[in-house]
Amino acid sequence: MAQLVPNAEILVVTTPQLAATEVAERAGSIALQTHQRIAGVVENMSYLLCPHCGEAVDVSGSGGGEAITASVSRILGADVPLLGQIPIDRRLRESGDNGRPLVLDEPDSPAGKKLLAIVDKLTGKPHGLAGMSLGLSPATRTP
Repeated sequence: MAQLVPNAEILVVTTPQLAATEVAERAGSIALQTHQRIAGVVENMSYLLCPHCGEAVDVSGSGGGEAITASVSRILGADVPLLGQIPIDRRLRESGDNGRPLVLDEPDSPAGKKLLAIVDKLTGKPHGLAGMSLGLSPATRTP
């Protein structure tokens, strides 16, 4: 289906656990088979911020996002960026359940800031010239 959408790219989302990274790695293979570009990797539920001291606690392990970017970059032969690591946040789940994005209601929350930073990376990246008008016209020859 994604092949039918012009300029569609794949966004790989994983968590730090080994089992999740193994599943996410298959996206690299799919991108290779479908000749699509991977926009980047996002590691969800990356860590939990301690409510008392603010320190990041690796509840589910660490390094899943980095492992996927390295693996998929190797499979595709091109650099695939790690776009961000989103912390575990109860408010993020609640906002999804309520149908109202966290970035609208609490953009300054830790998860909101990370999500907005990922959006900035995705919307600010350069695009190729495929399908774009270059504003050129054929040169006319005068004898």
